[in-house]
Parts: sequence; C-alpha cells; structure tokens
Amino acid sequence: MSMRYVLYQRDYCHLCDQALAVMAEARSPDFDSVWVDDDDALEARYGTRVPVLHDSESGRELDWPFDAEAVRVFLDAPM
Repeated sequence: MSMRYVLYQRDYCHLCDQALAVMAEARSPDFDSVWVDDDDALEARYGTRVPVLHDSESGRELDWPFDAEAVRVFLDAPM
C-alpha cells in the first residue's frame, strides 16, 4: 500500500538529507521516498527541483527549500 505523501529525492543529495531532517522535526506522517535518478520521467519532472514533498491525494507539491513550519502548514492544508 502506498503512502499519501511522497518525498522525491536523489541519491547522494545533501538537500534531500536536510529535507528528511525537516520532515522528522515537523513530525510528518509516514511517507514514501522515491528516487528520481533511475526514472527518465521523474528525472525530467523533478531533476532540478528535488527534494519535493508531494501529496498524492490532492496533487499539491512543496518544493525545497522548506522548514518544519512550512511542512506542517502543507500537511494541515485542506484538500
């Protein structure tokens, strides 16, 4: 079963590591991590934007840079 939230990221990405720390600080619900490196379509869409937090139910996205407060606002926003 897939999660509602997805964090698109890359291997060896220091910004992605920072985003994971911010997600933990925000006490975000469980989310899937998807690496864009080996998927041409994801690379084209997210390659220069990662990390990106995606809400699969609403289609909303939160691009980096974000902090814990921005994540909480994003997670609490009505669909």
